[in-house]
Amino acid sequence: MRVLIFLGCLFLIGACNAQNLSKDVKPNFVIIFTDDQGYADLSCFGGEHVKTPRIDKMAAEGARLTSFYVAAAVCTPSRAALMTGSYPRRKDMAVGTDFAVLLAADHKGLNPDEVTIAEVLKSAGYRTGMFGKWHLGDQPEFLPTRQGFDEFFGLPYSHDIHPYHTNQKKYNFPSLPLLEGETVIEMDPDADYLTQRITERAVGFIEKHREEPFFMYVPHPIPHRPLHASPPFMTEVSEEVKEALKKEGDSVDYKTRDKIYSNAISEIDWSVGQILDALKKNRLDGNTLVIFTSDNGPSKGLATPLRGKKGSTYEGGMRMPTVIRWPGKIPSGQVNDEVMTTMDLLPTFAQLSEAELPADRVLDGKDIMPVLGHKAHSPHQAFFYHKGNMLAAVRSGKWKLHVDGEKPIALYDLERDISESTNVLEGNRSIAARLLGYIKDFQEDIAKNNRPAAYVDNPKALTKI
Repeated sequence: MRVLIFLGCLFLIGACNAQNLSKDVKPNFVIIFTDDQGYADLSCFGGEHVKTPRIDKMAAEGARLTSFYVAAAVCTPSRAALMTGSYPRRKDMAVGTDFAVLLAADHKGLNPDEVTIAEVLKSAGYRTGMFGKWHLGDQPEFLPTRQGFDEFFGLPYSHDIHPYHTNQKKYNFPSLPLLEGETVIEMDPDADYLTQRITERAVGFIEKHREEPFFMYVPHPIPHRPLHASPPFMTEVSEEVKEALKKEGDSVDYKTRDKIYSNAISEIDWSVGQILDALKKNRLDGNTLVIFTSDNGPSKGLATPLRGKKGSTYEGGMRMPTVIRWPGKIPSGQVNDEVMTTMDLLPTFAQLSEAELPADRVLDGKDIMPVLGHKAHSPHQAFFYHKGNMLAAVRSGKWKLHVDGEKPIALYDLERDISESTNVLEGNRSIAARLLGYIKDFQEDIAKNNRPAAYVDNPKALTKI
């Protein structure tokens, strides 16, 4: 009897210790971020031109976020907002030096003084890895390894910034570098295999760090044009297209590659499945928040029923097809239409990991975990749409106001008119006035609380030594 009592006590002590340990286990975070994917470019968002069974399953096990926004409709400012939890204008990252985005050997980059989502989580004991496209500066001072990432494998900018660009005569782009950390390991890598290679590295990172909390950022270069897919995802492509691609030689046939859009999306879907399978295999899926979204609207894909595409401040340019999964924490099979943004991920992850946020700067993101748990409404009184440094529109609740400077030009009821087809400004001037007030307050705040980008002298194109 004494032995049984002793064993029983040991069991209870062990159970209590296990319970206490479980409370101390920090969640893992995975952001899968595609490039130029439209609102309708997932099956679970109504796309009939694509097949995304793994992402659809992820949505069934988690939630579809149907009013999830990026802070800009092009690559660089959108990614800057995700990394820092702040609007691009607040840190002078709304445009590149001479273009809408940063180019190769650009003078400009994300300021090393910025505190990124990787740095916040690293301060809380997380291992951090990034596999894919950066696009926040290609000089050594600006690379991911200087912004909190322990590991980096990928491209410093978009894969179309290469000598085969359609406007190469104007831009004279150098060869495309592929980096491991801060070292160029290849020049002009075969873009057909980028999704595959990035996925392999992501899976390896999960396996390597399964015993410790981690943050993994997987920003795929695809489906940004020119489109690419590896051979296993080209089996259903017509022989005509395959033959045309064989004839590319030292060029890139953009128009032909546009015909493999669905194939490229299928490979992205496969990649998501590989990551989710790796989490399950390593018994991490129950303690890992995974979010899938994109950096801006489509160039080639579809944003229906939304109006606008990449570069536009209509919904199609900035409202993204977003799926989030965290078993037991985020209700499964849900559709959440509350306004949320990529900027919210930094403060949300900080709260969940018990990491400290920087206290010396204004962040525009909010903790959205109560919203994801369907216990609260959006914390955003207003969301602001920018085109470069120009504020072009504001949303508050169901209302969206487009402006030209301080002049209201169109008002839409997004609940009734998601396509922004019927201007209801006349008759709703009081609503427009309220939204203009939000714009005025925001502009004043930006003027008072902004931070500089960083610049280097004599930038050089990255090359393999």
